[in-house]
Amino acid sequence: MEAINGIFKKMALIYKLFVLIALAVVGKIAWLQFIAPTDTTAVDIAYREEKIEAIRGDILAHDGRPMATSVPYYQIRMDCVVPNEDTFKKHIDGLSRSLAEFFRNKSAAAYKEELVKARKDGKRYKAIGNRLVDYAELARIKQFPILKLGANRGGIIVEQKYKRNNPYGRLAYRTIGFINTEGVGVGIEGTCDYYLKGAPGKQTVQKMLGGEWRPVTGVEGVAPRDGYDILTTIDIEIQEAAEKALREQLAKGMNIEGGTAIVMEVATGAIRAIANMKKMGDSYDESYNYAIGDATEPGSVFKLMTLVSLLEDGHVTLEDPIDGGNGKWSYGGHTYSDTHAYGMMDVKTALAKSSNVAFAKLAVTYYEGKEQQYVDRLNSMKVGERFNLDIQGEGRASIYGPTDAMWSRSSLSSMAIGYATLLTPLHTLTFYNAIANDGKMMKPYFIENYQENGEVVKEFGPQEISGSICSKETAREARRALRHVVEVGTGKFMNKSKFKIAGKTGTSRIAFGGKIGYEKNGFRRYQASFAGFYPYDNPKYSAIVVLYSGETRGNFYGGSWAGPVFKQIADHIYSTSSDWQPMLDGEKRSMDNPDIATGRLDAQSKVLAELGITFNKNGINERNSSGWAEFNKDTSGRLVAKNYSTDNDSLVNVVNMGLKDAIYLLENNGYKVTFQGYGKVAQQDPAPGTILPEGAVVNLTLKENGDK
Repeated sequence: MEAINGIFKKMALIYKLFVLIALAVVGKIAWLQFIAPTDTTAVDIAYREEKIEAIRGDILAHDGRPMATSVPYYQIRMDCVVPNEDTFKKHIDGLSRSLAEFFRNKSAAAYKEELVKARKDGKRYKAIGNRLVDYAELARIKQFPILKLGANRGGIIVEQKYKRNNPYGRLAYRTIGFINTEGVGVGIEGTCDYYLKGAPGKQTVQKMLGGEWRPVTGVEGVAPRDGYDILTTIDIEIQEAAEKALREQLAKGMNIEGGTAIVMEVATGAIRAIANMKKMGDSYDESYNYAIGDATEPGSVFKLMTLVSLLEDGHVTLEDPIDGGNGKWSYGGHTYSDTHAYGMMDVKTALAKSSNVAFAKLAVTYYEGKEQQYVDRLNSMKVGERFNLDIQGEGRASIYGPTDAMWSRSSLSSMAIGYATLLTPLHTLTFYNAIANDGKMMKPYFIENYQENGEVVKEFGPQEISGSICSKETAREARRALRHVVEVGTGKFMNKSKFKIAGKTGTSRIAFGGKIGYEKNGFRRYQASFAGFYPYDNPKYSAIVVLYSGETRGNFYGGSWAGPVFKQIADHIYSTSSDWQPMLDGEKRSMDNPDIATGRLDAQSKVLAELGITFNKNGINERNSSGWAEFNKDTSGRLVAKNYSTDNDSLVNVVNMGLKDAIYLLENNGYKVTFQGYGKVAQQDPAPGTILPEGAVVNLTLKENGDK
């Protein structure tokens, strides 16, 4: 009986214990629910949302080659807890040595101490190294001791990030632009930032031991929307030619502060090249966009505007006489001078000789007392039109009139020769382009379209500013006058080209500002220019070159300084554009069998046919052709084409290709391309045949003769 009572007492005790526990739990729940203050700090500390940056879109040349691109780089981290004890102890010395030799920021002993401590502290997201690495470097790191075992056994964690890269270096750099550290942008990067940057995504991250934050696996976030690619009008070959010609002229000295060169497509207004160089210490760099931003008095290139006004208003013909006298003429308190006493001449010769006296006289003869008519004519021809360009930084042109406070009695005659008015180089070029285009003025533009995954999402393209700034007859006469400048006038040096150029030289003084005027202590500053178009009979391109001098006591002429740059650019375009250059004297050019780069068969066939060179197709036909061919020579020296396979799972071989074809092939296979040097591809890294993921970077080394 006592035993039974003992059992009941124990059961009662256990029952009371459970009741007490239940009451405690209920009490705790009630306290948490109704009394305790709300506190989510612990959850907030453990987890948070982080922004995932979108990949910034590429800025592309008009043929699709990237001029600014987001190149993948990699942050290396390590989960120091993952490797087993034996592996860690056995290989930590080797890993530490490898990291020290690779990053060169600390000793092997320091790396070992750091990693051992991180493992002891249970760190699972330890940053490795002092910088991001590229794909080739990542491949090396993945072969280091411990890390080569992978994520699950070696603890390596790889995070992909992106850096902005300009594959062509400083080429068109001011126009392509950049975003600075404060988030302020210039050029296309700044103007189109909204479309380039895309929309960021979100991910949940967890705080680890040691304070690092690591993405949580298995938790769905919001994927970023990558930015649009932007296709520009820039032609890389023409841009390179423009920058080379401009830089070479600036390097000759003569105290030049900077310069610009622009090439425009006549029919469309597309800007094919825009080079800007500003003196920075002992060198020149693309640090200021003179082309679109610098509004100055244009000088004698403005005489074309005055001539077109006179022709369109019916006041003169090109053969009408005008007296240049002894080379000096005064009007409105201002004396106009020529370099020579030209005496009696016709109007087209006055333009060819760039006679200030003749054009000042013509303006006064026909517009004195009707100054507003002259100004209205200039405005109707859209001379100072605001373009609302598709990139930032457009300078404000100014065509003054009789109602403006700064108008004086000499304003009319000064405007006629390119003073008392302000134009950017792009404004001047746009007018010359309209004359080349039979009077149709096209808006200059830099952006062709926006693209997403290769599909056009927004199209831009040619736009008319005016269908007719003047009659076609006036435009034809103006072109004839500009050709006369090159034939007998200040542009005679252009006659050495293999094709006909028409254009006008210009020289003007640059005002010092304030009340100083155009001279300070015997020093002057000049602007030298040449504007024109080519080929004369069927204009395809128009161009302008403007150079700006420093303070000098010497002379500085458009013909001798800006003209050679214009000619060098024009000659390059002519020599490399087989689709529009005629055969000289109707004869086929021929040459000995040359070394031909591996490339697209149709393009190579066209060039060889034009050169009068035959080659053996070696059985290549439409059915079996890859579209690409490798060229070698047989024992007799004759060229033989061999089908070149580009359909590979591994990295295609682009050695001995031209850069354009190499970039085309690699980018079509999903790779990013960087390069250095010039000529044909001599080496590629990684090597041909390497298995690479999409987005990997392939670096090309170019040499004049490829790998030969």
